[in-house]
Amino acid sequence: MSRIAESELIINPRGAVYHLDLRPEEVAPTVITVGDPDRVKEVSKYFDTIEVQRQHREFVSHTGTVNKKRITVLSSGIGPDNIDIVLNELDALVNIDFETREIKKELRSLNIIRIGTSGSLQADIPVDSFVASTHGLGVDNLLNFYRHEHNEQEKELLQSFITHTQIHGQIGQPYITSGAASLIKHFVTNFHQGITVTCPGFYGPQGRVLRLGVRNPDLINRLTDFRFGQHRITNFEMETSAIYGLGKLLGHHCLAVNAIVANRVRKEFSKDGKAAVENLIQTFIRIFAESIS
Repeated sequence: MSRIAESELIINPRGAVYHLDLRPEEVAPTVITVGDPDRVKEVSKYFDTIEVQRQHREFVSHTGTVNKKRITVLSSGIGPDNIDIVLNELDALVNIDFETREIKKELRSLNIIRIGTSGSLQADIPVDSFVASTHGLGVDNLLNFYRHEHNEQEKELLQSFITHTQIHGQIGQPYITSGAASLIKHFVTNFHQGITVTCPGFYGPQGRVLRLGVRNPDLINRLTDFRFGQHRITNFEMETSAIYGLGKLLGHHCLAVNAIVANRVRKEFSKDGKAAVENLIQTFIRIFAESIS
């Protein structure tokens, strides 16, 4: 098995992976990702114990226990470029031997669950509600830098999406990945479910107009109206498709759950988004303690 060079996998002097500043023994089997570094402590305050606290740049991590089960919460920062760092380094921590720099013969799968905020694309999904993503549909182009293939149903869905939204030629090729069935089954009660679209930005890529015009001014309406069988697009944000795509390629179980802080159809924004996120965190901790192993 070939050795991974120092320039490809950077390990710092304390034996931790470069960006996350975590050692292999400091990451738990279940990892929560949050965009905001300040949100890490808002999650870990519900841990029974905290054994590890690290910070490097925007990557803050706390590892501890809930109901005697180890869990890590890690801030990713915003966007699919940061997710590329987070997913690859989390995988390296569990599946690469840091002493020999070789891929381990026996690979491990993590549970990786995003707790985030998002904008609803359906009038019947109001602000302050929750969405669990059945699929991540990326218009961010990240996964196209990796070797990946879609099955026939995914190809048909993507072709329907491209035709309906008329985005072909404007951006790179969209991609889609499903969430982990083993996780999403726990997030049914009080959760809307559907396709989450991941964008590479917050303003133009999500159809917001301030001083710059956008190439597809009807994008929001086209996303809202899209249907493929029983599938519809429920929301969009900036991380889910990258987590689902890389996670599946690397063999991890991934899920994204989001508090809806904006409804782009109704033109509404939550009056207390912090409370909505707090409610989602409490809901997740309860489900984790009772159901997720």
